[in-house]
Amino acid sequence: MTIKLEICVDSVRSARAAQAGGASRVELCANLLVGGTTPSYGMLQQVREAIDIDLHVLIRPRGGDFCYSETELAVMLADIAMAKKLGAEGVVLGVLRPDGRVNRVAAKQLIEAARPLKVTWHRAFDLAADPLQTLEDIIALGCDYLLTSGQQPTALAGKELIAQLVRQARGRITIMPGSGVREDNIARIAAATKATEFHSSARCTVPSPMQWRRPNLYMGALPESEYKLSFTDPARVAAMLAAVSNPSDS
Repeated sequence: MTIKLEICVDSVRSARAAQAGGASRVELCANLLVGGTTPSYGMLQQVREAIDIDLHVLIRPRGGDFCYSETELAVMLADIAMAKKLGAEGVVLGVLRPDGRVNRVAAKQLIEAARPLKVTWHRAFDLAADPLQTLEDIIALGCDYLLTSGQQPTALAGKELIAQLVRQARGRITIMPGSGVREDNIARIAAATKATEFHSSARCTVPSPMQWRRPNLYMGALPESEYKLSFTDPARVAAMLAAVSNPSDS
C-alpha cells in the first residue's frame, strides 16, 4: 500500500524541505496561527519555481468561520484564478451555510472555476453539522480530497469518524487525516482509519537571527515571540513516511 504525505507550508524554505523529505504534495498557506489563509501572489510564484512536486493552494480569504459574503466569494474566485495562472495543481477550499451545511451553490461556483485543477475540501468539514451528509454533498460536488480531523482537535482523537468516512466514501473521494499527525502517531492513525494519504506540517522551531531584541513586544494579538521561526523539517517528513512504511518500528 502506497502512503502519500501532503505537507502544509507557508514559505519557500518549508516547501523545499517538504520535497526533500519525500512529500508528494504541499498545501501552500499564509497565517497558520489562524488555521491558514490564501498566500500572496509572490509567495505562490516563488514556491512554484522552487519545487517540482504538486502544489495545492489554500483559498480562504480570512480566519474564522466558513460562512462567506458575496464579496468574500469574489475574492476567492480571484484567488483561484491566481492559483491557476501561477501553475498550481490544486486548490483547497470549503464553504458552509449558517446552519452548518454545505453551501452547495457557492461551492459549485468555486469548484467549476477551479477546474481542471484538483479540489480539496478542507477542515470546514470539521465544523459542519452532519459529517456523513456533508461527505455525500462534497462527493456530489466532485471534490477529489477531504481533509479532516474527524471533527476532533486531532486526527488521532477523531480516528473513529475518519474510519467511518473512509468506509462510506468507498473510493469516491480520498479521505486525508490531518491535525496533529506526527511521526509518533501516523502509523496508529493509518491502522485505525485505513487512510492512505495524510496531512501534516512537520514543523520545527528555529531561533531568529536578530541580535537586537525587544522581547516583550508582540506584533500579533497573541503573545508569540517575534524571535522564533517555524519551518518544515525534512527529517520529520521522512520519519513520517518511514513510520508508515515500517509500522512495526513506530
